Amino acid sequence: MTLFVAGLSYKTAPVEVREQIAVPPAKLRCFGCRLKISGDLSEVVLLSTCNRVEIYGIAPRVDGRINRLFQSLTTGATDFRPHLYVKEGDEAVRHLFSVASGLDSMVLGETEITGQVKHAYQTAKEAGLTGGHLNRVFQTALQTAKRIRTGTQIGRGATSVGSVAVELAEKIFGPRLTGQTIMIIGAGKMGEACVRHLAKKGVRSVLVSNRSIERAQELAQEFGGRAIGFDQFLQAMVETDIVVSSTGCPQTVLHRLDLEAVMRARRQRPLFLIDIAVPRDIDPEAQFLENVYLYNIDHLEALVRENVRHREQELALCRAIVDEQTAVVMAKLNLIKEKAYDLCLQPQPGWVFCGAVACGG
Repeated sequence: MTLFVAGLSYKTAPVEVREQIAVPPAKLRCFGCRLKISGDLSEVVLLSTCNRVEIYGIAPRVDGRINRLFQSLTTGATDFRPHLYVKEGDEAVRHLFSVASGLDSMVLGETEITGQVKHAYQTAKEAGLTGGHLNRVFQTALQTAKRIRTGTQIGRGATSVGSVAVELAEKIFGPRLTGQTIMIIGAGKMGEACVRHLAKKGVRSVLVSNRSIERAQELAQEFGGRAIGFDQFLQAMVETDIVVSSTGCPQTVLHRLDLEAVMRARRQRPLFLIDIAVPRDIDPEAQFLENVYLYNIDHLEALVRENVRHREQELALCRAIVDEQTAVVMAKLNLIKEKAYDLCLQPQPGWVFCGAVACGG
């Protein structure tokens, strides 16, 4: 049996490819079951975030079925092979430990990915999709992430994608950012991160729109902002300078035709749109409208590279921890294999001997 990871990430695939196979958290269990059956996997964990979709599995072999596994996550027939990476054995384990610790993230050292890995693992475990191998590997991955977070400075000053979006807004407006009106569409974790960082920058006029108006009111009140009904955010955009959208909707939230009407009502005043959702919330065609400036999550990478340079000194220490933990868990997994092999050679209680072959009945 082979332990492997197959996936694509912001390093190998643009957002228009990643969004095709993005799996909402509520559907991880369903799609995980589908992968286990169609891929002949004895264990599987499916991880899907805005920056990556990865399948961790245990299989008799890893062969040409990988592309078909990813195609099963979508209704289309896209060939994902140019964007996929596959790692096996200790390389797969090392990759998971790096991912869980934020070392493979767009924002180096960010901690949100640790919670996403934990959620993916717990979802798979509760669905009965994991066994001894992936349980041990994922539990050690979370331990490794904690050790790196508490024992190194890699996360010092680390930011989330949401805060990088705010950094982009600051680069656009400079000192004038505090006087702008900013609307957040989607009050999830990334939306909340945006509002928190805007508050730190001293922005006073923040609008929060969410499908749940109660959640929008809760977040807006915490930071002195104003809640907007989800069916009213287009009207509110007339007074807005920057829109940061981060909903979990599978379909487009903001269409080009909607924005054309908004821009007429604004008398063509410049509007900056920052779309950090995957799948994307904002119609890519919006970028062709006059005085509309659209940025998606891939456009944030240049800012992220600046953040990486400040943390590179800690990378060597983090990688040493990952290598050490990988060696430990692989030694334990090999020991499990040896014990399983020994048990196969020894008759067990309840076995029935059929000629020269012992079986479990």
